[in-house]
Amino acid sequence: MRMTALGLAAALALSTCAQTTQTSDSKFALTVYSTADPATFDPQDLARQRLMNPYLRYQQPLPGYGVVRETRSIDLKPGENEVKFTDVASGIDPTTVSFESLTAPDSTSVLEQNYEYDVTSTDKLLQKYLGKEVTLLRKMSANQSPELAHGTLLSSDSGSIVLQTKSGVEVIQRSDLAGITLADAGGLITKPTLVWKISAEKAGAHDAQVMYQTDGLTWRADYNITINANDTACDVGAWVTLLNESGASYPNAKLKLVAGDVQRIQPPQQIYSRRFDMAASKANVGAGGFAEKSFFEYHLYTLGRETSIENNSTKQIELFPAHTNVPVEKTYVYYGLLPEYRYFIPPEPNQDRNLGTQSNKKVDIYLLLKNTEKNGMGMPLPAGRIRVYKRDDADKSLEFIGEDIIQHTPKDEEVMIKLGSAFDIVGERKQTDFNANYDGHVITESYEIKVRNHKKEAVKVIVKENLFRWVNWEITKSSDKWEKQDSRTIHIPVEIPPDGEKTVTYTVKYTW
Repeated sequence: MRMTALGLAAALALSTCAQTTQTSDSKFALTVYSTADPATFDPQDLARQRLMNPYLRYQQPLPGYGVVRETRSIDLKPGENEVKFTDVASGIDPTTVSFESLTAPDSTSVLEQNYEYDVTSTDKLLQKYLGKEVTLLRKMSANQSPELAHGTLLSSDSGSIVLQTKSGVEVIQRSDLAGITLADAGGLITKPTLVWKISAEKAGAHDAQVMYQTDGLTWRADYNITINANDTACDVGAWVTLLNESGASYPNAKLKLVAGDVQRIQPPQQIYSRRFDMAASKANVGAGGFAEKSFFEYHLYTLGRETSIENNSTKQIELFPAHTNVPVEKTYVYYGLLPEYRYFIPPEPNQDRNLGTQSNKKVDIYLLLKNTEKNGMGMPLPAGRIRVYKRDDADKSLEFIGEDIIQHTPKDEEVMIKLGSAFDIVGERKQTDFNANYDGHVITESYEIKVRNHKKEAVKVIVKENLFRWVNWEITKSSDKWEKQDSRTIHIPVEIPPDGEKTVTYTVKYTW
């Protein structure tokens, strides 16, 4: 027997001594883990980039992975067998592969396991025939039949083929070829293939389960919130966006998602930000949706129906049915210190009197949601992006009013969603006094903060201040009651009347 190759359309033979199985009769179960940072990972944006530049999938692998459990029917004879599984994921980690006969687990054992990934192409095929006899079919003019050239293959590259013939050495350009005929070769593979040597006592049909980890899978939660007319309650819906670039499809698969800090050793360049919750679970979702439960120190979401996950695809599935009339509270925060000074911790007391004297004028808007059963929620919320809408009474259309990200949030915790900056509320912050006794290691500093409300109703604003000069500080004077939030932050809650202004003053003393 011989075979003919032309470009990538080479006819390839698999070894006939082994049983080769494909996914047509397979049953799949798939568990997907995400290591994505919801602040930087956007599935839809990533999909658009992949369409424009397909090579990005190799340069920027997906932040996540999956565990595949595949069951196929195979026939085994008594004694030693060779079994090949084709159509496995190209992102497979071969060190995680396991094989088990579900039919006769106690009398079936694995003697040897291999992963063959050197998939044959025209170039690889020709490299296997160096020093061997081949037949080339050369193109001729339109009125002439192609001409055969027989000889020994000396070399082959993308531009030409060198052939030792009876008349001498010939260099033939690839563009002049109409076809190549090669002697038959066994053991060539067209897809990544798992190969086992199996010892079996029971002959006949076996249900064999193969399990392995593969890269190229991830997921992220997306939340949609619609707030009511007076900003006091909302409806909350959630969806899962699932991405598959693993190199395999999973038809009619049983799907699970894991939210948890599951450690997986990766090369340094492959490590992604991971933040997950470790709380107790709550309840089930109705049949067909995801059922959530606590699993070890993580959370497991199991889809109540089968779903098909095609390779190189994005799929969205509802995470839980919408929760209606969930109480929320709109909060305004004025953070007058410029962002570049907010998180700076000096190695020694900062004695520059001009530090932090410039003012940020924007007042931020937050939506506070308490994730409790009493409020109609009370379930673990996986990390994701949260988008907020409000209905315009004029035409009943939903209008987008802001978005934020949340990390994994256990039940009974608060979710603070930053929506943007208020149009009609502005702030002003200025240093009114600065005294330094460097010999006595003391600095006293005073600030005046004004918040102006141009709305027709009163508003409540939290004035947020950082004590940024040094770790030892004391508020010696304040016009309003303040609350310590952490070692360097205070909140001063104030109420501002309609079209009114509120002035806050305080003095802080630093010692070292």
